[in-house]
Amino acid sequence: MLTPTVPLHGGDLLNGLHDGRIGAGPHSKGGFIVKLDRNTPKLSDEQWQRQYDKHIQKLNAKARIDDDTLFLAQVAKDVGYRTAQFGKLDTGFLTWHERVTRHGWDHYVGYYDHARAHGFYPSYLWKNGNKLPLKGNPYANAGKRSESGKEPVGTGGETYSQNVLLNEMLSFMRDHKKNHKDKPFFLYHSTQLPHGPVAINKLHPDYINREELTLSEKKYASMVKMLDDHVGLIMQELKVLGMDENTIVFFTSDNGHETYYQNKQGFLPKSRKNKLMDGSQADFEKNKWRTSNGGDIFNGGAGMANMKWSAFQGGILTPMIVRMPGHIAPGTKTNRLTTHYDFLPTLASIVKSTDERIAKKDGLSYLPTLLGKESQEHNWIFVRGGKKMKGVVIDNKGWKFSQFKDGTQQLYSLRENHLEENNVIKQYPDVAKRLKEIFDKEFDSAWP
Repeated sequence: MLTPTVPLHGGDLLNGLHDGRIGAGPHSKGGFIVKLDRNTPKLSDEQWQRQYDKHIQKLNAKARIDDDTLFLAQVAKDVGYRTAQFGKLDTGFLTWHERVTRHGWDHYVGYYDHARAHGFYPSYLWKNGNKLPLKGNPYANAGKRSESGKEPVGTGGETYSQNVLLNEMLSFMRDHKKNHKDKPFFLYHSTQLPHGPVAINKLHPDYINREELTLSEKKYASMVKMLDDHVGLIMQELKVLGMDENTIVFFTSDNGHETYYQNKQGFLPKSRKNKLMDGSQADFEKNKWRTSNGGDIFNGGAGMANMKWSAFQGGILTPMIVRMPGHIAPGTKTNRLTTHYDFLPTLASIVKSTDERIAKKDGLSYLPTLLGKESQEHNWIFVRGGKKMKGVVIDNKGWKFSQFKDGTQQLYSLRENHLEENNVIKQYPDVAKRLKEIFDKEFDSAWP
């Protein structure tokens, strides 16, 4: 089944609360491990560990979790599932073993530091609290490349992180079949692909001779193709292990499109010129940046306004594909108003959890929708904005209210104009007032 969904920061996926809540989103600043690794030649293993432990103790004191707070993996773990996470671990931007296990993960491999996860050639990954060394990767920043993407293919190191993560996932599945076949499992892969700066260990054959593409664009296309191939290998392994007919698979994204592979035009970050490809000035009203007018050869946002970092549709609308053999008819679609903070209660429905804390979450289960049944739906959803936008409220009639930090407000009817070309706030002041009241109540609201 294909359904459009509004993704928020990873924390909302993992805690089931919208990101308007106080304290939602990242619980720490990234980059500490990168800085520490740069000093590794000067530090003994004991000195490295002592500085790391000291920093984590400070974070623990600042980011304390109440004992009764429920997270995604716990929902499955508490009813007998083995839980595993692979990739960019936790909500970021820096996590640690005690935090990952507190969130309910039995097994994990990946990056604690999300700033370090911008490189694809780390000297090590973290596996269940211990370093997993990777051959031929010497750089403290995990071989992070420049934003230009002009470096030769394969520069940065010898061992590509995503290949390691794929093999670790396949090994987990094989081990589960061999040694834990009496228990179900919940596996979450928070992939780096195709995050920038673009980096790939080799170009995909489909793109090597595409003369219309720059080197950076060829790298990006190869990263997308690798993700597609890796998903195929996971699906094939499920079939080999005899699990594919009894496994539900979700595939989606945590944000809208981003043009990591071009000299960016538009409005963010500071390196981008505030001009469109025709030379006109970009703005947030009549002349918004779009992948269709900003020089994106792939038109990755399908012409929707803006991209990642914004709460325009180009930044927050993504597809979600769900495979559930024998329960979801192939090729079916839904336009249900859905967001990633719905996934936790949906998982609870799937694993038949009766935890009373689930009712306190902002999300609603969409399992009945997947099964073709009637279900409770949102009257509205909340999305915190980025940079110049405070956030948006979208209701189940397709109205979208946007609040900017400078006091500017916009209103769009997404059913009639999903490209957000016509701000109709003057024509529908009552709708804007109703949604603004919801926005004011939810923005910086307390956690339940």
